[in-house]
Amino acid sequence: MRNVKVFDTTLRDGEQTPGVSFPLNYKIQIAKQLDKLGVDIIEAGFPAASKGEFNAVKTIVDLELSAEICGLARIVDYDINSALDSDVDLVHIFISTSKIQIDHTIKKSREEIIEDSVRAVEYIKDHGRRCMFSAMDATRTEIDYLLRIYKAVEDAGVDIINVPDTVGVATPFKFYELIKKLREEIKVPIDVHCHNDFGLATANTYSAVLAGADEVQVTVNGIGERAGNANLAEVVMILKSMEGIEMNIKTEYLVETSKLVERLTGFRIPPNTPIVGENAFSHESGIHAHGVIKESSTFEPGLITPEMVGHKRRIVLGKHAGRHQIKKILEDAGYSVSEEDLTKIFEKVKELGDRGKKVTDLDLFTIAEVIIGELKKEEKAILVDEITVMTGNKITPTAIINADVFNERKVKSAIGVGPVDAALKAVTELVGERIRITEFKMDAITGGSDALAEVYVTVEDDTGRLFTARSAGPDIVMASIDAVINAVNYLMIKRKLDERNRDTEDS
Repeated sequence: MRNVKVFDTTLRDGEQTPGVSFPLNYKIQIAKQLDKLGVDIIEAGFPAASKGEFNAVKTIVDLELSAEICGLARIVDYDINSALDSDVDLVHIFISTSKIQIDHTIKKSREEIIEDSVRAVEYIKDHGRRCMFSAMDATRTEIDYLLRIYKAVEDAGVDIINVPDTVGVATPFKFYELIKKLREEIKVPIDVHCHNDFGLATANTYSAVLAGADEVQVTVNGIGERAGNANLAEVVMILKSMEGIEMNIKTEYLVETSKLVERLTGFRIPPNTPIVGENAFSHESGIHAHGVIKESSTFEPGLITPEMVGHKRRIVLGKHAGRHQIKKILEDAGYSVSEEDLTKIFEKVKELGDRGKKVTDLDLFTIAEVIIGELKKEEKAILVDEITVMTGNKITPTAIINADVFNERKVKSAIGVGPVDAALKAVTELVGERIRITEFKMDAITGGSDALAEVYVTVEDDTGRLFTARSAGPDIVMASIDAVINAVNYLMIKRKLDERNRDTEDS
């Protein structure tokens, strides 16, 4: 069985994403997470780029992670010495080999390029380090010259050759043929680095592995120069699930890793992102939801489950919802609904969805309670008495909340990047760290300076149970707090009911 290695370049090529710059503490967090995930090689950066970049690479080397640490360098003495001085395990050198780049950037003869490449590889090997060589813009380089330079560095002792699709112009069938040809001629491991300019980075990486590539370069969430790089989660799950290829990746940490990089870059991943997106295992259509409730593989790939990647399956409400999923959600929440009442609830949910509303769990339960004719008798977990929020030019946004939590008086305060952030953190402090906000959206639903703001939130408890709620009002801070408290109240009451039911069963 084949084993393919994962070379992650989130900290190097990923940081070249326009608008992204990782301070040292972010780089450390990401490096540790990548090591936890099980990537084989972490390209920590470009040591010669700046003093700060050198220190960052050196700091990551000093973490003594399990992953091999790599530093990038041009084929010039200063770059290579910077990489060596940073103590990386692997020095990744590169030089342009396509005609267009040779003519317009480095302006050297092809023989000089080969000679300089061989000299660089030998220099790195003489210093006892592993070396990777990249022929930059390989997919626009004539195959004869590409083979010449790769064979020359192979003879010089290079450990890995990298085949970069630098400007993202490869297509899966052509890239397959290129890698297959190189595999027939080259004995050292072949690595590939694909850009996503035409949306083919993952497909090209996949085809390269089928053609014989031994290692794949990827980034978390596919971030990188221009349109980005091959997406780590997509490449890993295609190779593992569809081809049965062995990898060292602990796939249960894929979503966790994606969320970390999303937070540190500020680049939100679209909900429909494969593998790690919020909608990857979510179902709204009644037909799909009904099938998934009975057997998940009816409307999911089957080769991959949410648990495999650290995700959760969600049955979402909306105008496409079916009776079965509504009944299932209500039953799971402890509601007993007749078929007649279920029909009425079903029609109300459809009506809300037809008005363009995202139907929350709280919406469904409110509708159910009105139609059933009885409200839940359970007390609210949180009763807020007083909220104070302070903000200003020279004031750190601070929120103080005075409330009863299951009849226990609590006063909590928190600071944030703004008044809403501070208030939401104070709410979560009231109930402890086991409750977290996973989604927060706000929309103005009327115009003017006194516009009503509608807030939509999703909260999650320590068991992974999710609950969605909304609130609206002219005060965005209060609307935000109300929405969170609505959701948290339900989760805490549900947990209390579950504990009571378990105690009854045990007795």
